[in-house]
Amino acid sequence: MGSGKGAPEFWVVRVKPGRILFEIDGVPDAIARQALTLGAAKLSVKTKIVTRIGE
Repeated sequence: MGSGKGAPEFWVVRVKPGRILFEIDGVPDAIARQALTLGAAKLSVKTKIVTRIGE
């Protein structure tokens, strides 16, 4: 009997509501927003862009 598990086909992780997936610093707000919007289109979950005020 071999171990016979084979190579994984894909990875899965549970993302709970309220979890921050990406943080961007050091780029203009417009470019960061555009990058996050394009990235959100690739995800299979509903996303929201949040901006920290006061820094």
